Amino acid sequence: MCRRRTASACCCWRRHTMARDLRELSKLRDSLSYLYFEKAVIERDQNAIVVMRGDERIPVPVSSLTVLMLGPGTSITHAAVRVICDSGCTVLWCGEHAMRFYGFGLGETRKAAQLMKQARLFSSPDAHLEVARRMYLLRFPEKLQGAMSIRQLRGLEGVRVRESYKLYSKMYGIPWNKRNYNRNDWNQADVINIALSSANAALYGLCHAAIVSLGYSPGLGFIHTGKQLSFVYDIADLYKLETSVPAAFEAASKPSDDIGRSARVIMRRLLREKKVLKRIPDDLAFLFDIKTDEDVNMDEAGDLWDEEGTVAGGINYSEDAKTDDDIDL
Repeated sequence: MCRRRTASACCCWRRHTMARDLRELSKLRDSLSYLYFEKAVIERDQNAIVVMRGDERIPVPVSSLTVLMLGPGTSITHAAVRVICDSGCTVLWCGEHAMRFYGFGLGETRKAAQLMKQARLFSSPDAHLEVARRMYLLRFPEKLQGAMSIRQLRGLEGVRVRESYKLYSKMYGIPWNKRNYNRNDWNQADVINIALSSANAALYGLCHAAIVSLGYSPGLGFIHTGKQLSFVYDIADLYKLETSVPAAFEAASKPSDDIGRSARVIMRRLLREKKVLKRIPDDLAFLFDIKTDEDVNMDEAGDLWDEEGTVAGGINYSEDAKTDDDIDL
């Protein structure tokens, strides 16, 4: 537990102490999606990293990468972590086959405007419902006519999911019964469920990286709730039926010695074809009614909260606080 928290904290600290102008980095919408490595050694190679497995050397341009997923058996140097963080690439420390993750680095956003807006909408019942409705509106805008309760929206989503699974099952000739897996033993599931778990894990990692990079909280969900990744699940559900689900069925329909890897490779193709990284910032802006072109840089000192709004930070206010009855502290 302590090791995981330390790894994440080190990455976060480095990001906050960087003097580099964040405008030099690629925008999220223009980045590559993700890469997953296990049983490898990762070192710095100038302003990039190199992944070494046996005699194989794989150069990785991390400045254009959104998320790097590191599985078991991976060793990484301090210099490599530094260039990864400098490049604005989120790192996820994962379990075997990228099925779950244990730690992550902070994104590059320096302002809290998006997070504060998300928190205000999350805490207001009426605004919370409106954001949830917008999430469903992104999935089937033609069907949300008139006022529908959240229960009706969940039912409509359930029908959409069920029919999509039936469609892909018939398209690829893969029998589908239900979502079924054992968290303690992934290999006990059937092929399609293993492929789906792997594809979903990649999608969750990508959405998580996008959320923190854009300055939102992964825990403040509007449909899912009660988990540290509730908002990640919310956003991933917007794209799941056009990315991870068809990727899983396509992977399961082809012979493979590593069904998880096959699903992730297909996922990268679908994420590119569906332009998911380009859509996420716009979709988040639509959900929260936020401009997408705000500067992610900020001055060294932020504002201070005040009863009447905010006041400038980085200023000593001791003189303003003095009164005739000053107390000697």
